[in-house]
Amino acid sequence: MTFSIAIRRLATVLAPIAVAATLAACGTTQAEKDNATPVEKLYADAMDDVESANYDRAIKQLDRIEGKAAGSILAQQAQLELAYLYWKTADKTQALATIDRFIKLHPSSPALDYALYLRGIINFNDDLGFLGTLSGQNLAERDQAAARESYQSFKQLTEQFPDSKYSADARLRMDFTVNMLAEYEVRVAAYYLRRAAYVAAANRAKESVLEFPQTASTAEALSIMVKAYDKLGLTTLRDDAQRVLDKNFPNSVFNETARPKAWWKFW
Repeated sequence: MTFSIAIRRLATVLAPIAVAATLAACGTTQAEKDNATPVEKLYADAMDDVESANYDRAIKQLDRIEGKAAGSILAQQAQLELAYLYWKTADKTQALATIDRFIKLHPSSPALDYALYLRGIINFNDDLGFLGTLSGQNLAERDQAAARESYQSFKQLTEQFPDSKYSADARLRMDFTVNMLAEYEVRVAAYYLRRAAYVAAANRAKESVLEFPQTASTAEALSIMVKAYDKLGLTTLRDDAQRVLDKNFPNSVFNETARPKAWWKFW
């Protein structure tokens, strides 16, 4: 066998092996690249994607960091960024799942105050959206479960980290949320009153007064109690509610007995 024939035969044998090796290399190049990329580079790339509003790619990069550097400070930061980006892209379910996981896994993290603040923000109903604007929907008419969750997160933040840079804004949002929750309760009570469901109206209004006594809706809640108790013939409770209304809101538009009579009325 000549040398040239031997070389050709060897090439014939090795060719499939070379092709297979090439295909294998092509198939693993990206995975190998990801494994070889330092987490710091992945994080920097993710932040560049955030700057350019390429949130989907940033989420993928941050997700890789969580897997590669689990337990590290950078992984914690990536987890917080992930929660924020999920919220930013309107994926509230993933945002809450991510931030809840962070709070559970890192209760002593120096970033816990921010995590609590972000959790409150995710649940905070400050944006009605396009459809809400069209329908004239009020925040108090929406589902209040998220608002209560938001309030609890802000409350924990302000109690646990009173001097946090996020606490001042959290307190403002708490005040807003309390007023919104109180208004919601009063709207429900007013609805029951219009439907002649007087027991339900009185109970709902009473709950609002007890739970949210220092809000703008308290006078209306007391007024509903007066009307509902009157319809039920519960004069003692009616008079008690009226007494509280007179003492605390003597000039309120909801205090009908305190309104001055027109000059032409003689009765």
